[in-house]
Amino acid sequence: MFRRLYFLFPDGIHARRVVSELTGARVGCGYMHAVAKPGVDLKGLPGATRRQRTDLVRRIERGLWNLNLGTFFVALGLLIASLVWGFVSWPWLAIMLLSFLGGNRFATRIPNAHLDEMVGALSHGEILLMVDVPVWRVAEIEALVHRHPEADPIGTCWNMHAFGL
Repeated sequence: MFRRLYFLFPDGIHARRVVSELTGARVGCGYMHAVAKPGVDLKGLPGATRRQRTDLVRRIERGLWNLNLGTFFVALGLLIASLVWGFVSWPWLAIMLLSFLGGNRFATRIPNAHLDEMVGALSHGEILLMVDVPVWRVAEIEALVHRHPEADPIGTCWNMHAFGL
């Protein structure tokens, strides 16, 4: 499991400098992805795939969240119906509880940043660099990038590099 770190840069010069340092710190180019609005020079920066530029992860998360809510309310309705008809159906209560706990875990405890939050900066010509690193290297990479005052750390999220998202 990887963490995706998001950094904004005012121009390509600063972004290329950080990419060069990250490469020197053994972060492969396949684990860095640069995104900018059309017309911004990304020469010398590792490009992002179509899936990464369109934030497919955000749509998957929304779909799973809506499925979770639907499951919860269907189980709640069936639990209420079983109580009205005079028998308690414990499986529906268990499904509700699992749905609630799973949703609570992902909605409140896992930090997540998405491209939707960076649209304003990208529209002003800034460059977004997404860096995928193992959890144990997050502090090291953040410290390396924080040495550059022009780098704006935006956030972080979970990432499964195997799916190319």
